[in-house]
Amino acid sequence: MKIAVFNGSPRKENTSAMIRAFREGAEAAGHEVEEYHVGKMKIAGCLGCMYCKTKGEGVCIQKDDLEKIMPAYKDADMIVFASPVYYFTMTAQMEAAIQRVFCIGKPAKAKKAALLLSSGSPGVYDGAVAQFKAYTSYTGIEAVGVITAHGEENKSEAKLSEIREFARSL
Repeated sequence: MKIAVFNGSPRKENTSAMIRAFREGAEAAGHEVEEYHVGKMKIAGCLGCMYCKTKGEGVCIQKDDLEKIMPAYKDADMIVFASPVYYFTMTAQMEAAIQRVFCIGKPAKAKKAALLLSSGSPGVYDGAVAQFKAYTSYTGIEAVGVITAHGEENKSEAKLSEIREFARSL
């Protein structure tokens, strides 16, 4: 299975351990994993101009780093969103990348999706999880898991083992 991991962190340390553990588990199970660091890319939010639906034939009028990740959205069998939660939702960079997929609607091949969330505090995930569930419901992609970690748990061996096992089970 081809898995595209979209990392919404603008800072490497926020989700790197979780993504590394996911990659280790998925690759151990024979899956191909590619990571895209959308948190460091320049991706603007959707303009709602409808160019992609009227004249653009599924291509957004904006020309930015979305073009670097769109092939992965279209070709992945599974999509993983990994993001720190700074203020109750995924990062603005991740949200822009998700919203801009509007131009293609549902990713062509993706059958599964997962969400990895990191934060400094417990109990701050509801907004991000609701957005993820709405996205998977709208696209018809099966939500196969949500894993959260806060504070020291972010790098704890117990949490990283949980993530590896989850990825291995896909």
